[in-house]
Amino acid sequence: MLAVAALPLVLAACTEAPAGEPVTRVNLDGTPIADTPGPSPAPAQASAPSACRKVVFEEVPLVHCTADPAAHRITMANAGADSQPFASLSAFAASVDPEAIAFAMNGGIYGDDLKAIGYYVENGERLSELDRGDGEGNFYMKPNGVFFGTGGQWRVIASETFFATVDERPEFGTQSGPMLVIEGKLHPDIQDNGPSRAIRNGVGVDAQGKAHFVIADAPVSFGQLARYFRDEVKVANALYLDGLVSGLWDPAGGRMDQTRVGPIIVVTKREKAAGA
Repeated sequence: MLAVAALPLVLAACTEAPAGEPVTRVNLDGTPIADTPGPSPAPAQASAPSACRKVVFEEVPLVHCTADPAAHRITMANAGADSQPFASLSAFAASVDPEAIAFAMNGGIYGDDLKAIGYYVENGERLSELDRGDGEGNFYMKPNGVFFGTGGQWRVIASETFFATVDERPEFGTQSGPMLVIEGKLHPDIQDNGPSRAIRNGVGVDAQGKAHFVIADAPVSFGQLARYFRDEVKVANALYLDGLVSGLWDPAGGRMDQTRVGPIIVVTKREKAAGA
């Protein structure tokens, strides 16, 4: 477990990032992150503004994407019609109409077979059970949590709370960990600004029911990402999705990250989905 540090911090205000090319993504040792082999389709012409915006928090560039229940729906994706995992966002993009997609992001921990570890529900079908066990790694840094929803009602809660209170199977769900923010407080084992830095992403749902997805464009600590959700997004609960393999597809913004992915969170435009 990570111990809580008591070092003072100088917090920088969150600001909109200037327009420009994405920051080069690097590993912890400073070497560039290699692209995952696979097709990289040309970005679709945007029919609406991007749901994602660039910000800077504590001198770290982030991308903040917002899903609004009034305009979007959320689903999960992992494998194509051939039952083989997509393995990359670009492969998933080749299987759908990009005009219907607001954005998509890697969405949870997975095994060597690219299938979800822990709770996973896709189109109302539970493909993997809730994992309440103990183990090594970020996923088992208790409490971990579940991002789930039905229709336009989305939630992030700790896994044990999910087990104790959720009786009906949602339309989508994915378990990951650790929780970054729990009932307005940072995870007790996350350092204020620990030495572990990586490209990371997470999700939280605000009091208005909007889901906020945040991905770093430069290495970020757990503490920085957690504080952004607590202090800037102001969500009661936020869930860590992954690190190093974190990736975003934003058709309207022309962004397609080439990373190896398992479960994928897909945010679609309601009017496009209805038209289809």
